[in-house]
Amino acid sequence: MTARKRVHLAAHFPGVNNTTVWSDPRSGSQIDFSSFVHLAKTAERGKFDFFFLAEGLRLRELKGRIHDLDVVGRPESLTVLSALAAVTDRLGLAGTVSATFNEPYELARRLATLDHLSEGRAAWNVVTTSDAFTGENFRRGGFLDYNDRYERAAEFVRLARELWDSWAPDAVLADADSGGFLREGAIGDVVHHGKHFDVEGRFTLPRSPQGHPVIIQAGDSSDGREFAAATADVVFTGHGTLEDGKRFSADVKGRMAKYGREPHQLKIMPGVTYALGDTEEEAAENAAAIRRQQVSPQTAIAFLEQVWGRDMSACDPEGPLPDVEPDLSEGVSRGRVPIKDRAAVAAKWRALAAEKKLTIRELVIEVTGRQTFIGTPETVARKIDEHVQAGAADGFILVPHLTPGGLDDFVDKVVPLLQERGVFRTDYTGATLREHLELA
Repeated sequence: MTARKRVHLAAHFPGVNNTTVWSDPRSGSQIDFSSFVHLAKTAERGKFDFFFLAEGLRLRELKGRIHDLDVVGRPESLTVLSALAAVTDRLGLAGTVSATFNEPYELARRLATLDHLSEGRAAWNVVTTSDAFTGENFRRGGFLDYNDRYERAAEFVRLARELWDSWAPDAVLADADSGGFLREGAIGDVVHHGKHFDVEGRFTLPRSPQGHPVIIQAGDSSDGREFAAATADVVFTGHGTLEDGKRFSADVKGRMAKYGREPHQLKIMPGVTYALGDTEEEAAENAAAIRRQQVSPQTAIAFLEQVWGRDMSACDPEGPLPDVEPDLSEGVSRGRVPIKDRAAVAAKWRALAAEKKLTIRELVIEVTGRQTFIGTPETVARKIDEHVQAGAADGFILVPHLTPGGLDDFVDKVVPLLQERGVFRTDYTGATLREHLELA
């Protein structure tokens, strides 16, 4: 009989977007350290694999003004995670850092520092930055062409690994008097001359207990999938449905063999949301209420403007779509991931609104506001287990809608049921993140 697959779980700190419900009186600060501590300790209490932070390098704008969902700010990820290393014991600590606006030696050193401070629990979510608007905050300015972004990122990760691996595992030898000394020849020279980087020197830190940080990747394009198959330990994806997840997993893991890798060396973990209730009906009502909180009338118009590329403030969010056609020039939103083929998206939205007779707000709720898992704790636990056993995912990164207490109910009510099913740990058996993810 085939052994049941283990479920992997991670917690995403709610970010500056419409997933987070700031209007709820239970919603707390985005920047107070206590918020990060609460969510991280809840995740560790639930025996999650890791805690995950996003990154924002510039406040987004809409029609030349700061977008209202950005004004709360977003602290620098690795600083927050280093502080969390002191108040957690086993939980992995994953930070998103752009490979476009950083340099390999400096970032490899910062990540290795976090890996040592946490005794082997660090992870790096490798992203590329797509717009010149964000690039204005940096000396180099501008941005790289699409293909060059992934090429630079791949070289960046290769060089970081060269630096992390340049110390032999037994480079530092114990000594009762001095506390330790270096074995002769244990530190290698790193000489790298590539298209994007030139580095010659020696790294300043020995290997951490897990060797080096776990690499996470979130791209969904063909280049992104290829990058994940070649490089990543974990993929953070939006493919949360059963059939989409199976297709995505089969595609990405099917690319790994040409890089000499096995499917088990990559964990696919979609970002998902949830809504619980004591009955299925109550869960559905809770999900609908959350969706309406996530998409306020103001947010509905903002989404419409991003697709239509023009000022739509005169529209009634509780009324129908206007007859005006999209403006396909530069658009009115800056700092967000650009919407590809806005004309096709607008046509799809218009057809959906006509078919279901949706208002603007109802339409935006339909296409953006959703909970992946809705039901009683028993239903949600069963669905999560089914997705993993069917090969649609290796686990999930939960994105709660409340800061910082949005994970509490899941840990209290769903995790024990996954443990009863025998698919989720009842306690940590390893100390490092690679051990949690079964990558060691």
